[in-house]
Amino acid sequence: MTEADVSGAADRFQGDRIRAAQLAMLERNNLRDVPFVLGIAVVFWSTLAFIGHVSWPTACAWTAALAGHCALRVYIHRAYERAAPEDWDWPRWARIICGSSAIGGLISGLGMLALLQPGQLDRQAFFLLFLAGVGSVSVTTSAAFLPAFYAYFLPTMLPCILWSLAQGDGIHYAFAASTTVYTLVTLGFAGQFNGRVLESLQLRFENLELVNDLRLQKERAEQANIAKSRFLASASHDLRQPVHALGMFVGALRGRVMDIESRRLVEQIERSVSATDNLFGSLLDISRLDAGVIQIHPAAFPVHPLLDRICRDNAAEAERKGVRLVLCPSSLAIDSDPVLVERILRNLVSNAVRYTDSGRVLVGCRRGPRVGVEIWDTGRGIPPEHQIEVFQEFYQLDNPERDRTKGLGLGLAIVKRLTALLGCSLSLHSIVGSGSVFKVEFPRAASDAALPMSAPEPASALSGAGLVLVLDDEAAIRDAMRSLLESWGYAVITAGSCAEMQAQIVTCPTRPCLIISDYRLRGEEHGIAAIEQLQSEYNDDIPAMLITGDTAPDRLKEAQASGYLLLHKPVGNLRLRAAIAGLTGGPIAISA
Repeated sequence: MTEADVSGAADRFQGDRIRAAQLAMLERNNLRDVPFVLGIAVVFWSTLAFIGHVSWPTACAWTAALAGHCALRVYIHRAYERAAPEDWDWPRWARIICGSSAIGGLISGLGMLALLQPGQLDRQAFFLLFLAGVGSVSVTTSAAFLPAFYAYFLPTMLPCILWSLAQGDGIHYAFAASTTVYTLVTLGFAGQFNGRVLESLQLRFENLELVNDLRLQKERAEQANIAKSRFLASASHDLRQPVHALGMFVGALRGRVMDIESRRLVEQIERSVSATDNLFGSLLDISRLDAGVIQIHPAAFPVHPLLDRICRDNAAEAERKGVRLVLCPSSLAIDSDPVLVERILRNLVSNAVRYTDSGRVLVGCRRGPRVGVEIWDTGRGIPPEHQIEVFQEFYQLDNPERDRTKGLGLGLAIVKRLTALLGCSLSLHSIVGSGSVFKVEFPRAASDAALPMSAPEPASALSGAGLVLVLDDEAAIRDAMRSLLESWGYAVITAGSCAEMQAQIVTCPTRPCLIISDYRLRGEEHGIAAIEQLQSEYNDDIPAMLITGDTAPDRLKEAQASGYLLLHKPVGNLRLRAAIAGLTGGPIAISA
């Protein structure tokens, strides 16, 4: 099919759709006007019969003819509605409707012609004016579809014009001329009215096409977003596995005696692993927020200790850049989730320090019905056209080389999602070259005298003892976990599946103190079922944790709902050690 054929088919489709819409509009008007036409007919012919201009049988006959035509219109309308014709079927219905209109026009025209009696100029003038009024009304009722209008209007007007010409005197010539002019003018108005109807229908269909196109584009974007999430989940899982194993191998290596150069290399490896871990952590935060698995635990707490801790953590970076980091004291208290609030403000403050080259960063609170925490900086500023995009994932200004030291472009995306989750308002005001102001408004606590947030307990050294069962389908991770846990003093049994683990523990009389399982094992097997199976083997509720590299929202929800402690690969050695201590009841270690 050529391009011309395609274009012609599209034009025919559009034309059919418009004609079908015109007929539907005409049918609605016709049904609405039936009671009006019947009422006028009864009053008009009854009045003429009452004053003796026509006989009662004649009046009843013409009234019955109009009533019959109205019944025909109702019948056609009902048939049209029952058929619910397709757009391409409009010519058949156009012939039926135009035929009905022509019948109505002949009834009106011939009926009026029967009233024009010679020698009664006053009544003739009245009837012609009445006829003109009927014709004018038909513009609004029938001109939506011009063939139907012509089929009614011309048979209504032409008999009276011809009759006037046939009288052969000056006054009737004047009647014929004026009626002809009126007819032509009315035809012009009908054409203009029809043009406006066509224009409105074209605009309506264009708007519908735009809406449909937007809906289609939205669906495509949603599908692309789902595909992106699936890809990121799969890629994240596959990438997390070796990074997780690498971190545990490095942790096991640190416990060995090394010279200064070897220890320096291990520390550099640890920093690289930590940077990768930060990237995966940010991706995981995005996935968890999109999955809706983050729960809110609101509490009243003073905002100043939290801001003070955040500013102290960023003070070294600010001092290195020669930027003054200033915190204004505040006695206000917030009623929200302290962990999520800290994540929001920590991202905003670190961003302000990162993108401010000179001057200062000011952090403070504004009192009001809600607590407005504001972060002012004298940095580079954000152009107005980019102030929406900066809250999108991986969007960064002035970092085309993707320098990791300039951040990942995920901080503000996480802030945007967290503020929406907490129901807080987030605003940005920025001037290029002068700086930016980020403001987040949190619910204010009922009393500003809330208890200070508790500091974490100081940790002590871990004395590992006991048997740990490790389930993971990656051999490298099993080896790394064995090396790390054995360096901490644990006995370890590893397996790639629940069946392999059951075969090994048959000959082991020791009750394990902990089960560590990957969430996604071989085939369709997953860690939740494996942990429950092993617990039933010992007939004991053995402490257990899940470790996963998945970021897929559905898997995150399922793992979160299991009730087991959930850690996300790559797991830092200190975090893993603290989690083990928390589950087994031992003290938490912060040094390896």
